Amino acid sequence: MVVEEEGRIVESLSSEEQTYVDDKSLWDIPRTERDNPFQFGQRYLKDKDAVWDYNAWDHVEWDEEQEILAQEKLENQRKNPVNDFDKKLYLSNPSRFWDLFYRNNKMNFFKDRKWLQLEFPSIYKQGTAEDAGNKIILEVGCGAGNTMFPIMAANKNPLLKMVGVDFSHRAVELVKESPEFNADTMDADIWDLANENGDLPAGLKEHSVDFIILIFVFSALAPDQWAAAISNLDKLLKPGGEILFRDYGRYDMAQLRFKGGRLLDESFYVRGDGTRVYFFTEEELQKIFSEKFTIEKIGSDRRLLVNRKRKLKMFRVWLQGRFLKPSK
Repeated sequence: MVVEEEGRIVESLSSEEQTYVDDKSLWDIPRTERDNPFQFGQRYLKDKDAVWDYNAWDHVEWDEEQEILAQEKLENQRKNPVNDFDKKLYLSNPSRFWDLFYRNNKMNFFKDRKWLQLEFPSIYKQGTAEDAGNKIILEVGCGAGNTMFPIMAANKNPLLKMVGVDFSHRAVELVKESPEFNADTMDADIWDLANENGDLPAGLKEHSVDFIILIFVFSALAPDQWAAAISNLDKLLKPGGEILFRDYGRYDMAQLRFKGGRLLDESFYVRGDGTRVYFFTEEELQKIFSEKFTIEKIGSDRRLLVNRKRKLKMFRVWLQGRFLKPSK
């Protein structure tokens, strides 16, 4: 399960979430039993009185009262945004804060993303399969390699190349320092997804990449960087290639719990460590990616986690998408 801990992505329960769920299993339906990457789960809360029967519910829609409370929290955030001086600091050099983040947390912070085969099966059917042929998979925002390494661990394709890029030089160092890094089949380099010069990652040619993975990376961009990022993705992806996307959705708990002095722009925030995060709607993703790509699928992953002992609720919202570049 993908969750957020103090504004950072991990694949385990955070200390805060551990106070919300019971001591036993978080899921009564294991993720390994779910084979549809856009299905997200099969436990539906049909009777509100049954909310405390399980630790987690899927596809939970908000009622009017929750919507009102969310809007009140957002309005309070708007009344106390980041001051102009700090805003300029956070917008001018975002890589500095990610360098500090990786310097402080290193590789122990993230868990390997074992859910990849469930959520993005095309990578494995068309990329890592033994007979897949020459393929290039690019992860943008590779962090410490927690997507690269599990993909390559499952790889059976001798002609596959895995490339990870990040605009934090410390993240790239962590990838290359890892004992799992194999320079014969992998590469890692510093690259700014939103660079306005159209520069590509070292070693990659135009229209050469088969899969681009964007997992909780687009949300780190400011809205005025989206157009440049889409242009660069289009420049990299070959006709028929895929973009696999997962990121924060509007009204996620992480958004609503921000206090004053964190709002940079509408739905765009700065965390306590200086890293930035945007919370998307499906409509926004449709507009952003349809400029260059065919929208194969966009889905909302809405989950309600509960602590049955303390009678507490926590709503999580993530968006997932699959975008294709039209074949010529």
